[in-house]
Formats: sequence, structure tokens, C-alpha cells
Amino acid sequence: MATVAPMSWEDHQAWEREWWGECLNTFGEETKQITYAHRMGLLNKPVWETWPLYDLDGDSILDLGGGPVSMLLKTINGDLKTVVDPCYYPSWVADRYDVARIEYVVSPAEGWSNHTEYDECWIYNVLQHVQDPQAVLDTARRHAPVLRLFEWVDVPVCPGHPHTLRAWQLDEWLNAEGTVEQMNENGCVGNAYYGEFTL
Repeated sequence: MATVAPMSWEDHQAWEREWWGECLNTFGEETKQITYAHRMGLLNKPVWETWPLYDLDGDSILDLGGGPVSMLLKTINGDLKTVVDPCYYPSWVADRYDVARIEYVVSPAEGWSNHTEYDECWIYNVLQHVQDPQAVLDTARRHAPVLRLFEWVDVPVCPGHPHTLRAWQLDEWLNAEGTVEQMNENGCVGNAYYGEFTL
């Protein structure tokens, strides 16, 4: 039986960029964000027919791994808003963030710093994708006292996902106990781990 060689980090990143393509139809991923946000404790406060819409009440938010369609694009009344993501997306993605007054940084989250303290850090559907999940959580700790997190657990390693996360690992890394839920809604299918954590 032939053995499949493990993918390099660069190969995983290339797979991820190809998966997003031109970022033209992101409906599926943005629909999942409705579930992520609810489990992370964000309150949807629609204005007229604009929804989902999350009122930040003046808070500053760091979104680690927010990708081309960060949930920050669905917020109002925020202070500094920053998305950090290692992938290179089509140039219009950066333009959209600029128009939305969201700082967009193309960089791995591991070791990243802009020497700013935010009110909150958001991480959702990210830690399976990164080089070092613990290092990403360390970046969150350096930048915010509160972490809102939603992650998939027990998913086998596959292209674009070099890590299998376990709930006990996340509890250990966060020094807290998250909620684990088997779910099937808004395209979110599987075992999820989530919560709001003090860092």
C-alpha cells in the first residue's frame, strides 16, 4: 500500500488559497458565521433589513485568521478593528476591508504583534489551519483580555487542515473549560468547541 507524503505548510496554504478561489461566492462560509457568532456570545441586532449585524459598543477587536469575509464586516460601532490572515486573496478583498475601515494584515498569527491591546480577540474555524495552534492563542493573550472562540474538534487531518483539535487540548491551552456541542445547522456539521474566555 502506498503511503501519502505529509503536506508542507506551504502546500496547505496553497490548497486554502485555491479553495477560496476568487472569493466570489462565500455564502456558505458566511452562513456558518451566524452559528459561530451566536455560540461566541455575539448579539445580532439587525438595523432595518441589514443582518446579521453585531454592535461592538465601542470595543476594539482583533480577528485572528478572519480570512476574506471576516465577521468584522458585519459589525457597527467598533473602535480599532484588525484582521490578521496569512493567505493572499484577490486584491479587492483588501479594498473591501479598507472601505470598511478594517485594518487588514497578511501574516501568520503565530508571533505577530502590532503592540496594541484590543478589548477582544476573535478566533473562529482557524486553529485547524495554522502552523501552531498554541502560538496563535499566545498571540491572542498578548493582545486582548477576552477571547471569543469557535473551533471544530475531532476532525481528521486533511488538506488545508494540518491539525486535529481535541476539546481537552483546548481546555488545557486556555486553562478553562469550553462548551462542546454536536451540531448540524447553517452548514455547521460536526463537534464544535466554543466559548468566551478570559485570557
